[in-house]
Amino acid sequence: MSPIPHHGGRLLEAASRFGIARERWLDLSTGINPSSYPITMPPLEVWQRLPESEDGLEQAAREYYRCPELLAVSGSQAAIQALPRLRPKGRVAVVSPAYSEHLLAWQQQGHDVAEIGGHEIDSCIDSLDVLVIINPNNPSGHHYQPKQLLSWHRRLAKRDGWLVVDEAFIDATPELSLSSIGPLPGLILLRSVGKFFGLAGIRCGFVLAEQRLLKWLQLLLGPWPVAGPSRYLCRLALNDSQWQQQNQAQLQQQSQRLKQLIESQLKLNSQGTLLFQSVTTAQANHYYETLARQGILVRVFEQHQLLRFGLPGPEADWKRLQQGLESLTQRNQTTNDLIALKQCPDRRSPDKQSPDKQHPELTDVEA
Repeated sequence: MSPIPHHGGRLLEAASRFGIARERWLDLSTGINPSSYPITMPPLEVWQRLPESEDGLEQAAREYYRCPELLAVSGSQAAIQALPRLRPKGRVAVVSPAYSEHLLAWQQQGHDVAEIGGHEIDSCIDSLDVLVIINPNNPSGHHYQPKQLLSWHRRLAKRDGWLVVDEAFIDATPELSLSSIGPLPGLILLRSVGKFFGLAGIRCGFVLAEQRLLKWLQLLLGPWPVAGPSRYLCRLALNDSQWQQQNQAQLQQQSQRLKQLIESQLKLNSQGTLLFQSVTTAQANHYYETLARQGILVRVFEQHQLLRFGLPGPEADWKRLQQGLESLTQRNQTTNDLIALKQCPDRRSPDKQSPDKQHPELTDVEA
């Protein structure tokens, strides 16, 4: 049995482990927009009635994603788990580093799954049935251009293969998305409203693909995959273009500020999206532990020696993160000073050396 993946946002677990009350944490572990879409309480009837597909959500989504064929699902996670059940067992590659649920879902359905680096795609794609790419990548922030993705899609489609692109973090950079190009046979896009809109709790996302595949997926997931109140809130968010534009501009400023803060304090190159920044360092786990003891929760990817920072919210959170990063710098300097001191040869003059070094013939007893 595959291990259960760890995810960000596990505040209760962190509170128990580090002995810090939940309300005292600064949670930067998820990459979710801290300035979320301002929700309006759904009317009572929305809570009382079963969800209806004619409520305007799908139309709002078609306009927002500029795609005529899509299916609303209970977060893109639901699609990640279901897609491996819609085709025969085959050879699947997940471009790493990656959101761990992709790899796990294909493995659990008996597919032959491998993690590959981006530089390996061209050399192995013609032997694959499915290629899974996160664009932009979570957690590294690396992104692929649409032209390159479409080239890989064509090579897969010749053999009825799939290109699955997880676009959960792409809303702030829509020029990278393939959503307006589809639907194309074998091209499957996963979209989320949890990240850019900051509405992870409503558990709503979309699958963009050809109609035939969407019908298979709909049959597998069953009726009412998304709750009525979630559909209501999601429709409002997707229709609010003014908020989307303001939010995108704000995220650009905040992301640049976060990048500058991390790089100035840690002296490391930072890469990411408008919703998070990541650094690679051999001290990733140590940094994670040190920040956690101060009540600052970030996301560590030990296998890749990578640390991911989400955006702080209020100004007080920015100051708290800065203080936490400064403490890492101070600890590093102290450690380096101690190492240098231990490695430094004894440069004292002979008359200031200890007696045993002036008279090496004396033993401890004789001295």
